[in-house]
Amino acid sequence: MTDFNRRKFLGTAAASAAFAARVLTARQDSQLEAPFRGNKSWRPLLNGVDLSGWHSELGWHGVPGRVEWFTTTAVAWSGANPKMLAATAAPGGIIVNGVETHTTNLVADRKFGDIELYAEFMVSKDSNSGVYLHGLYEVQILDSYGKPEPMKYFDGGGIYEQVDKNNKGFGGTPPRVNACRAPGEWQYYHIWFRAPRFNSAGRKTGDATFIKVIYNGQIVHENVASGSPTRSALELPEASVNPIMLQGDHGPVAFRNIYFRPLR
Repeated sequence: MTDFNRRKFLGTAAASAAFAARVLTARQDSQLEAPFRGNKSWRPLLNGVDLSGWHSELGWHGVPGRVEWFTTTAVAWSGANPKMLAATAAPGGIIVNGVETHTTNLVADRKFGDIELYAEFMVSKDSNSGVYLHGLYEVQILDSYGKPEPMKYFDGGGIYEQVDKNNKGFGGTPPRVNACRAPGEWQYYHIWFRAPRFNSAGRKTGDATFIKVIYNGQIVHENVASGSPTRSALELPEASVNPIMLQGDHGPVAFRNIYFRPLR
């Protein structure tokens, strides 16, 4: 099978009529609440054509030399094959994490300090991903749709646990409410993030802080500090500027309309 054909679909039956029920076009669609609509202060991190401005990071399941992420104009989900997403590789404004579905993570070339970030995403049933501010501090993406509250830190909308030098987890903050939508529906995060602070000698004087996180229109976090990187973060030191990472090594996920502006 050629590389193009391998990338052509996520799922073996993606061309079937079963996927026709929900197909969304990236260049025309966004959430009605999207703050970048009609506001020129926001800048896109996706160029609507290709993956320029991003690079691959292996993660747990990545294969050296193979980048499975690709762009497309539409992505679909079907109850007939609920643990998969379907997409045709083409220049477009949606990015999908590849036919293997447990592949590399995607990292922005650009680095950010204090940032306001907006991102829309779709997952299949039981899938898992995450948005890592500074590549180090994760807001969890998980199909937690329909799960009864109280929520855990590893549920959708949670700020993931940190790890000590022995890789033992601690901390983590669950979302206030279960704001997850059903698999195959577009969802969004709107995140206000303050970078860690350092003095002139390079000593940290303030922790990274999620000032606010809105998940599908509901506030799930306010003023949550992360004193150290969360699990599965990039192997980077904490700093005043670092990149954004999208987790692609835990299951099918698609992103579109990723926008940012400096924190105000």
